[in-house]
Amino acid sequence: MAEFEQKKSFFGRLAQRIGDAVLMRPQVDEAFLEELEEILITSDIGMETSMDIVSRLRDAVRLERIDSREGVEAKLQTIIAEIVDKGERLRMSEAYPIAVLMVGVNGGGKTTTIAKLAARYKAEGRTVLLAAADTFRAAAADQLEVWAERAGVPLIRHQEGADPSAVIFDGVNAAKARGIDVLICDTAGRLQNKRNLMAELEKMDKVLAREYAPEQRETLLVLDATTGKNAVSQAQEFGLAAGVTGIVLTKLDGTAKGGIAITVSGEFDLPVKFIGVGEKLDDLEPFDPQRFAASIFSGAY
Repeated sequence: MAEFEQKKSFFGRLAQRIGDAVLMRPQVDEAFLEELEEILITSDIGMETSMDIVSRLRDAVRLERIDSREGVEAKLQTIIAEIVDKGERLRMSEAYPIAVLMVGVNGGGKTTTIAKLAARYKAEGRTVLLAAADTFRAAAADQLEVWAERAGVPLIRHQEGADPSAVIFDGVNAAKARGIDVLICDTAGRLQNKRNLMAELEKMDKVLAREYAPEQRETLLVLDATTGKNAVSQAQEFGLAAGVTGIVLTKLDGTAKGGIAITVSGEFDLPVKFIGVGEKLDDLEPFDPQRFAASIFSGAY
């Protein structure tokens, strides 16, 4: 399994800042809790989620008489794990055949994530078909075709500028005719405030809904961790248009703070299903809530 080296800077920084805040205070008091809230907010954890974490910690400090760094870190780990753990919703649908609609803005790593997901399913013995429904961006289908060849899976595509829903329709028919287990559909990635894009996503979602039952569909939003709080607006807009069922978090390098994983879980009740850990086809790992929470204080995922 690929080691998540990129996350060390985020986890190490956050753990150090929390540890410093504990050491600077003679006791775990209100002043410490206020400082902790500021630390969480500046680590790309949204204000609402940060306030929730601190409120839970405040109650635990009072009821459990927590007064040490170790006690604070252990309780924070428990609280964060509870927020990001969505139980069975973390799992991808296994009611094969399934359809996966991939959404997200340009530059977020959507194309490579599609290839990684396809390779993952293929390695599990599943048959996979890709549908190149991003017909607006020049060379989008060409790029996806290159990745499809690398992953060793077939691709359905139309000419640039074609109706995206028509590509989805042909993909669905081809998947049915070939007995495909997993249909993965690319979509356009213009900025989330473009209403025409959201309308197109709604149309594509309806095409899939006619052929796949709710338990056979996934809509994964690919978020670039380096975008920080802008990812919150993407989660909101794409969620409204396409009924997002899960998040794939990418690009957690040295410039990313990583707290967005906690925010989308807390404020949007969305499971983070996968984390991208590199550029290779096998660099896609299922999200582990307990491991994630523990990593904040161990310094590495």
